[in-house]
Amino acid sequence: MRDCIVIGAGAAGLSAGLTLGRARRTTLVVDAGRPSNRTAATIGGLLGHDGRAPAEYYAAARAELGAYPSIEWSGGEVTTGERLEDGTFAVGLADGRREFARTLVLAPGMDYRYPPVPGLAERWGGDVFHCPFCHGWEMRDRPMAVLAEGDVGVHGALNLRAYTSDITLLTNGTGLSGEQRDQLSAGGVKWDERSLAALDGEGSGLSAVHFTDGGELGVSAMLVKAFLHQRSNLARDLGATVTTSNEHLGVEAVVVDQMYRTGVPGLYAAGDAATSVPPSMAAAVASGYLAGASAAVQLAASR
Repeated sequence: MRDCIVIGAGAAGLSAGLTLGRARRTTLVVDAGRPSNRTAATIGGLLGHDGRAPAEYYAAARAELGAYPSIEWSGGEVTTGERLEDGTFAVGLADGRREFARTLVLAPGMDYRYPPVPGLAERWGGDVFHCPFCHGWEMRDRPMAVLAEGDVGVHGALNLRAYTSDITLLTNGTGLSGEQRDQLSAGGVKWDERSLAALDGEGSGLSAVHFTDGGELGVSAMLVKAFLHQRSNLARDLGATVTTSNEHLGVEAVVVDQMYRTGVPGLYAAGDAATSVPPSMAAAVASGYLAGASAAVQLAASR
């Protein structure tokens, strides 16, 4: 019986684990090896690590956790979880192991789901990105496209004006209202309502969008509206509330309070899985710290 199990070793899980380790709490960090930004070339906007490769960042963070004797590390995927009658937690791993702890931090990351346009997946995390604050600087001054519908697309396209003057909103067969077109025109943004056939470019780069009518648009970067979904039913199985109420962000998030408590005693959630703001490494680190600190405070107050 450990003090805490942290599920996930992205930025949020590592931050929670470090906080608990420094509080001298026996902690098991379980990692399935699927950080959300694993395909990104660099980290953008994380103070002290701006421009660093994600793999390098994670390796350094894991080394930091390794300095604390109360922290254990395990590879594997948690597939089941339950809160026991005495208020402790049991989790089951895909390899058949069961682990137990007094508290639990959920930080498994999220599945980013984007339109099934051929050629998009191969460029995801590179020239095709979801967050202008994380990747916009690297794409600056290029001809850019935004793949999104309705007001979300209009907002995303207008927001890119800080990075480039050549922007085209692609609605992929969905029409725009007169008001939306007026907004785009006033902001100097072009639009194209044709359906997409594929993205093209050398290797993982982007150079053109092909439409189903045979037309083509030359672009070298694309902002795509992605929807974030829970990777499993684990949060729900443990009694947490999961919501899809944030329509603008399209996030299926675990509901937490300001200290990342789920409302289930001893259960916390952090990172993309519990985000109510645009996901980022900086936000994940902060949420993991607060979730870990909350768990440590609860543990200190209990017998």
